[in-house]
Amino acid sequence: MSLKQFLSFKLSQKLSPQQIQLMKLIQLPTQAFEQRLKQELEENPALDTGKESEASEDNVDEFDNSETDYDDNETIEADDINIDEYLSDDEIPEYRTQANNYSADDEDKTMPYAAGTSFTQHLINQLNTFRLTEQEEEIAYFLVGSVDESGYIRRSLADITDDLAFTQNVYTTEEEVEKVLNIVHLLDPAGVGARNLQECLSIQLHRKEQHPDVELATTIIDKGFEQFTKKHYKKLMQKFNINEEQLKEAIEEVERLNPKPGGSYAGNNKIVEHIVPDFAIKIVDGELELTLNGRNAPELHVSREYNNMLKGYKETKEKSRAQKDAVMFIKQKLDAAKWFIEAVRQRQQTLFVTMSSIMHYQKEYFLSGDERNLRPMILKDIADEIEMDVSTISRVANSKYVDTPYGTKLIKEFFSESMTNDQGEEVSTREIKKILETVIEEESKKKPLTDEALSKILKEKGYPIARRTVAKYREQLDIPVARLRKEL
Repeated sequence: MSLKQFLSFKLSQKLSPQQIQLMKLIQLPTQAFEQRLKQELEENPALDTGKESEASEDNVDEFDNSETDYDDNETIEADDINIDEYLSDDEIPEYRTQANNYSADDEDKTMPYAAGTSFTQHLINQLNTFRLTEQEEEIAYFLVGSVDESGYIRRSLADITDDLAFTQNVYTTEEEVEKVLNIVHLLDPAGVGARNLQECLSIQLHRKEQHPDVELATTIIDKGFEQFTKKHYKKLMQKFNINEEQLKEAIEEVERLNPKPGGSYAGNNKIVEHIVPDFAIKIVDGELELTLNGRNAPELHVSREYNNMLKGYKETKEKSRAQKDAVMFIKQKLDAAKWFIEAVRQRQQTLFVTMSSIMHYQKEYFLSGDERNLRPMILKDIADEIEMDVSTISRVANSKYVDTPYGTKLIKEFFSESMTNDQGEEVSTREIKKILETVIEEESKKKPLTDEALSKILKEKGYPIARRTVAKYREQLDIPVARLRKEL
């Protein structure tokens, strides 16, 4: 192949702006799609929602896009622009009237917000109850403003001191900043303003009602934090001359603390995360039934008002340049509206066809709910079956959720590589991870299984997996190493 032919081939593969926009639409989950739809409706007055009350019966023609020079007073013949296309075919598309593939939408479409004052304001309100000098107050406000979402101040006192000088014209010392920081540490929730986890836990323990278990827990956090985080329990017992039961009681006190004091505050005005399933799968008479969330199938049509504008133009015998400019603007908006309606239709079709293929591929799992019945499945398997590009399948799988009889699941979780067991059968790596998870759940927490021991157990069960692969799967499951799973 010559360079010229190669470049020509590469150019022919280039996506159009419309195709790129369609890909972006496909990638959006239900809530984000609704936001995109709202944006399009706001930006394009030629696009409308809801059922149209009447339909136009005009014939479909094309606009004449030829550019001509003309004077302001020049008249334009009606034949110059054929507008009939934009006066028809704006009823609800057929795809929307076939509602059997859409689930009823009884959900609230607005995203919930947490009520109350902001987290920062909550802290400032408390500061106002302390007797502070003007400078201390400025430092305290600055410190409170530096508290992150988790409730921590993650910057050094030196940086804060410099910032106070450069941005607030407050000239102070690290010692004075630390003195004010200790006042911030008296605020609620306990632990707020801490510079690290150790300080956060220590502040909370010092604020608790003191008894032997709390006192020991405080000593461990203040003087044996490194051994505590690494679960070196024998070293802790030797260091503080305590027995296993005492250590266990102290650790239970620490486990009751809040490592993220900011996260528990309800008044931070953050959007409350909640998942809206894009699909639903039900079992009806022993068969799987798939529906697409109705929020993905809005009723869209071309604005009747814009059609009427074109009708008025068509009926005018003499047409000025200003009128033609207006009509060309309307044409652009109508073109955009028609394209968006078609893109929404293609998005719905792509989502439904893709999920339907995944559902049938994993039929055994969806009927049983047993993850061991998940077949090995990669993006290419589905792409080949429905004759779509792998990137399209990825866009659907990575960001969409499906409501199943066994809970709401992220679609990409159904995909997994395969490996061969000792009987020569292909099994899903997801199945192996599930078995690994089960083995770890059932292990003795006093003596957790090492990756080497886990590898041997899996080999005995018929899955010849190396230790490093076990480690990889364990990390993917967010399961810590054996030493950190140890309990007293």
